Amino acid sequence: MPDFQPTAMAAPAQPMAIWPPLTGASGGFGGKVAIVTGSESGIGRETARQLAQQGAAVVLNGRNAERLETTRQEFEAAGLPVASCVADVTDYAACELLIATAIQAFGRLDILITNASISQRAYFADMQPEVFRQVLDSNVYGSVYPLKAALPYLTQTRGSVTFISSISALNGMPSGSAYCAGKAAVSNLAHTLRLELAHTGIHFGVVHIGFTQNDPEKRVLDAAGQPVPIAHRPPRWQKSQAEVAAIILSHIRRRRQRTVISALGRLIVLVHTWLPRLGDWIVLKTTQRLRHFYE
Repeated sequence: MPDFQPTAMAAPAQPMAIWPPLTGASGGFGGKVAIVTGSESGIGRETARQLAQQGAAVVLNGRNAERLETTRQEFEAAGLPVASCVADVTDYAACELLIATAIQAFGRLDILITNASISQRAYFADMQPEVFRQVLDSNVYGSVYPLKAALPYLTQTRGSVTFISSISALNGMPSGSAYCAGKAAVSNLAHTLRLELAHTGIHFGVVHIGFTQNDPEKRVLDAAGQPVPIAHRPPRWQKSQAEVAAIILSHIRRRRQRTVISALGRLIVLVHTWLPRLGDWIVLKTTQRLRHFYE
């Protein structure tokens, strides 16, 4: 499947045809078309892979053209139906191009997963304002812009939107102010849209991801905006990318409103809801005793 480069987004056709699945394609997403932002690597790539393996046509997305093309070729070599689009999801025009890629390649759009985002390792008092804005933009506008561009097509298919959030959105986390704020905003956005757009039949859900194994080259921003390795996470606390992707697909299939991944995430929900002061005390104590966990 070629890498489509449309110049403008056409109006949705009436009616949209289901794209022809590959011979022998089977699974819970047969005949569906999905966009996964930030799918050139990491969790996004694995989620896109599992969607395609279960019958969906997938549009890959990322900002790194070389890495995105490598992923596209890998999918194509495996016989998976795929297209790709280099696009910065904090740029609305680029998001229009991304949606147009799906429509031109496959004729419809059923699933949007907003996975692309930037994280951080920096305390608020030390952060440059521009770095805070960059992290917040990637998490908020990186979800808003793709959805805004995709909404007419998702309305037509009564599709599914899944915002990839974090357990960091459930309770404040030191050294993650902008990231926590952005992920919490996305959770409230999903709730609002679920009410506003109930008449469309679109599914709006949020998946709160916990600690996950990352690609070795994974980086986050420090206070000055420089890329640095992520903070230490004990391996026994981490789920594999394949495990996380499988949970995301189950969430979409069941059209759930919220999925919290990991026992730690569910514990955070419980403590934050019923014993918020205890939760804050635990965070403050771990900040003092396990600084490498945050820094």
